[in-house]
Amino acid sequence: MDLLSMRWRHTLFAHWPVDPELVEPRLPDRLSVATYDGRAWLGVVSFDMTDIRPRGSPIGLGFPEVNLRTYVEPADGGPRGVYFFTLDAADRLGVTMARLGYRLPYHYANISVEERDGAVDYESYRPATAETPDARFEATYRPTGEVRTLDPGSLDAFLVENYRFYTDDWPVVIGDIDHDPWPIRDVEAEIRANTMFEACGFDHPGGDPILHYAADLDVTAKPPAVLR
Repeated sequence: MDLLSMRWRHTLFAHWPVDPELVEPRLPDRLSVATYDGRAWLGVVSFDMTDIRPRGSPIGLGFPEVNLRTYVEPADGGPRGVYFFTLDAADRLGVTMARLGYRLPYHYANISVEERDGAVDYESYRPATAETPDARFEATYRPTGEVRTLDPGSLDAFLVENYRFYTDDWPVVIGDIDHDPWPIRDVEAEIRANTMFEACGFDHPGGDPILHYAADLDVTAKPPAVLR
């Protein structure tokens, strides 16, 4: 049974390869870092969520979000999923609900998303608090080419086709989502500012990221469950 439905728009995936030993110590004991060709990946993913509705509700929320993530596998087996180091979102009610319902590390941020001449201008700033440093992400991106099918087992699929997330609450909470395969397109992006790594205690990996873009995607989310 689905708990929520929503639409994700203008998603930019920006991924950097890193040494697995940098990520592994930051994970809960019951999770292990997932690798592709021996490398772990840290990703900054920005998008705009619209029409977020609890099942049966006639009213929906909408707000943009940017998150820093890696990919993990349960130590005792199970599907690969997303592990979030932070999720910054521009809606205080949505942040509170996600923290309470899914035990996710959401934080309030000031975010603007504007579409201009086929490009997306995305600006996020999370003010510092007593518990967390500030974080900034600013980028302009423009999709290029047609939607393409990702080969199963490819690096592209490893980075974007993930349908579960895990948290580090105790016990470990899991959340499952469902949607059609990502309508991935190539993308040109200018990332003007990105302190998401430093805000979460990582050095910036450096180098150019691997980029993917998706326009609109309808998503459903199931109620949270416990990793047993």
